[in-house]
Amino acid sequence: MAQRTVLIVLFEDVQSLDVTGPMEVFTGADRFAEAAGGAYRVRTASLDGGPVRSSSGLTLVPDSALAGAPEPHTLLVPGGSGTRIPDPVLVDWLREHGPRAERLVSVCTGAVLLAEAGLLDGRRATTHWAYCDSLARRHPKVTVEPDPIYVRDGNVATSAGVTAGIDLSLALVEEDLGREAALAVARHLVVFLRRPGNQAQFSAQLSVQTAAREPLREVQHWITEHPGADLSVQALAARARLSPRHFARAFQAETGTTPGRYVERVRVEHARRLLEDTADGVEEISRACGYGTPEAMRRAFLKALGTAPAEYRRRFHPAH
Repeated sequence: MAQRTVLIVLFEDVQSLDVTGPMEVFTGADRFAEAAGGAYRVRTASLDGGPVRSSSGLTLVPDSALAGAPEPHTLLVPGGSGTRIPDPVLVDWLREHGPRAERLVSVCTGAVLLAEAGLLDGRRATTHWAYCDSLARRHPKVTVEPDPIYVRDGNVATSAGVTAGIDLSLALVEEDLGREAALAVARHLVVFLRRPGNQAQFSAQLSVQTAAREPLREVQHWITEHPGADLSVQALAARARLSPRHFARAFQAETGTTPGRYVERVRVEHARRLLEDTADGVEEISRACGYGTPEAMRRAFLKALGTAPAEYRRRFHPAH
């Protein structure tokens, strides 16, 4: 088996987990494939070959300078506070060498460096939720998708904040070596294999604002705790002691989303947890989450996650 070189770029104030998370995945996969001659050769490099200090204070010592690094199959650019003012020399290096890689990957705000180098122009991409708006404003040629934990567009893959880099790396290992290898690495790291790329970065509660008025805030909490209940606008308005029209208008004004969309996200999230953590059947889960029928839940999953409930469960628990 031919080894693929994975080159991870280091720079001052890099996010250490953006580096070490993917490293653990690829080196773990290499150990899995050891009998077949290995699968990955993971290398790190900084501009001058010198140590860099991560944003958490951890010092990382690269294998070499970028100028002396091997030609990579996968070029991985991590994020961190060091991307806030991109190093023009590093951006120039990426602009020249990025297109040569068979696969270009970023974790978190590493997408900012790829965008500065023009490598995301005309492509779909994501980054840490806190920087999606600024990335879109600064680089209008990039189609920024703020919700997914990672986005694939051709040979370019970008991921959201920090741990999403592990999800993306596992997806790449599965693509390269198959599901068995990726599952072995995920089990060793005690992480799920694997969150779908279009899974939202946030839970339903974190994805919207908390209502300022107590009756609306209480309704938000009640929805989360009772996903299988009657969550129609009429029923929720009655709980808030408001008319349906007034409730719908006030809910959207204070949370930034409609009651229907909020309910939909809560139900999908609850169903996901039941699929992940229990052995309950799809029909039972669909009733518990207020869908009524498995087909209704299937449609909701396809819309929100791009995968059916049975496939979602299989990816988390292949034995089920």
